[in-house]
Amino acid sequence: MEKPKRLILFTDIGDTIIDEGTEVRDAGGTVIHADCIPGARETMRTIYEKGYPIVMVADGTVQSFHNTMKENGLDGIFAARIISEAVGAEKPDARMFSAAMEEMGLTDGDRSRIVMVGNNVKRDILGANRFGIRSILLTWSKRRPFDEDGPEEHPDHTIAKPEELLPLLDKLEADLEQSEEC
Repeated sequence: MEKPKRLILFTDIGDTIIDEGTEVRDAGGTVIHADCIPGARETMRTIYEKGYPIVMVADGTVQSFHNTMKENGLDGIFAARIISEAVGAEKPDARMFSAAMEEMGLTDGDRSRIVMVGNNVKRDILGANRFGIRSILLTWSKRRPFDEDGPEEHPDHTIAKPEELLPLLDKLEADLEQSEEC
């Protein structure tokens, strides 16, 4: 593993890491099986190995995410898991992002170090932007519209597939290091 990075990645799971179209649920609605979207497993493992802290910020049930992350070999990559069922709120509610910061021991001064990647402009992007952290929209899945109802739903960055996340994070990390040197 490389040295820890300054940049912190908050990430959604559904159609950002897990292909929601492959989900199999039990009678209670818990996801018991799902596959990663193409390139997501390898990308997330590489991001972890490079030393970027990864925080799950996702809407759903604790058990569903436990099942899918374990099944796909991603169980150990998260520095923290913020799940709507446990928080009692869903994105774009600020409580999701506040809980992630609190779990990571971050302060308001750390917001410039955080990026949120997700597939939903109404939840992930809006929530991140309102919270004052940078946003990355992953457009791999077309299950949800990307139409923006205003500037608060406009992502700072857009990527089409998971593999594009790593070079973007490396660039943002370099920019962060450079701005801290000044």
